[in-house]
Amino acid sequence: MARTNKPITEQIVESSKKSISNKEGFDGNTEKMISTGSTLLNLVISGGRKRGGGLPSCIFIEVSGPESSGKSVLLSELAGAIQRQGGTANFKDPEGTLNESFAAIFGMKLDEKEYSKPDTVSQVFKEIREWEPPTPKKINGLFVDSLAALSTNLEMDNETGDKMGQRRAKEFSEGFRKTCRILNKNNWLMVASNQIRDKIGVTFGKKTDTPGGWAIKFYSSVRLEFTNIKKIYKIIKVHGKEVRKTIGTEVTVNVIKNKCWKPFGSAVIFIIFDYGIDDIRANLQYIKDFTKNTTYQVNNKILNVSLDKSIAMVEHDDLVNELKEQVIDLWESIESKFESNRKRKQR
Repeated sequence: MARTNKPITEQIVESSKKSISNKEGFDGNTEKMISTGSTLLNLVISGGRKRGGGLPSCIFIEVSGPESSGKSVLLSELAGAIQRQGGTANFKDPEGTLNESFAAIFGMKLDEKEYSKPDTVSQVFKEIREWEPPTPKKINGLFVDSLAALSTNLEMDNETGDKMGQRRAKEFSEGFRKTCRILNKNNWLMVASNQIRDKIGVTFGKKTDTPGGWAIKFYSSVRLEFTNIKKIYKIIKVHGKEVRKTIGTEVTVNVIKNKCWKPFGSAVIFIIFDYGIDDIRANLQYIKDFTKNTTYQVNNKILNVSLDKSIAMVEHDDLVNELKEQVIDLWESIESKFESNRKRKQR
């Protein structure tokens, strides 16, 4: 490698840009990425394809996990991000849980024209095919929360219902065959949450699965699974007595399928109630974990041994973007050590 007088951070950035994969062979349009609200999650999804990573348009993403794991939070973060980029977010809420106050946390505006509560799988896909967003030249997003809450006409109109669930699986398969082409053609991003179910009679291997049949798995370009949920506590003293209250959750997000870049990555995200995904908290912890720092720092600026106090200092001193760039540089430096030096295989 030729000698250079440039700072090490600039060398890392230039090196990472050279190693970024070409668009060929990957799903999605990376011309303008959509942020998940988490720098680390953005990176594990597509950080080797475009600096900073994120979610490209023209694809379908499934987000699964147990209750209260943050699935709706991620969908709302993405919807708000699309709106801030000038696009339209169409939210389909079969569970009927989204409201204006919750949406406002993420900077998302609920528009009656772009909000519905469909009952069935066929209804969702019909609405998607008929959708004409008012911002056709922007990246527009479709959000479904959740797929597991959708029924079928057979189940709704028949007293015995669809006991085997086969009709629903067939409708998902038919719907996605048509819809994925529409997403690609119109530069749309579709994100849907899904619940998890226990596999009856399974002794070995994975004991849970997502409902809806194989089509959801096959047609998704990215599948995210929320696991390992831990509570975040805040402790204060009231009249000399300690009071502990849960203020959020720490969640591990596993990328179990990824056609945008490498699969099987994972990222830890922090979700704070009435705030959303706390990217500052995660970024400060990541730097401390993967450097020799004994305190929280942003580049050479020492903050504090307390994470909460360090977060306050980052916000007060407007160090958010500087912190994010340092995390990206550090992540790329670590990722570069896993690059293969083997010659291209002769075929």
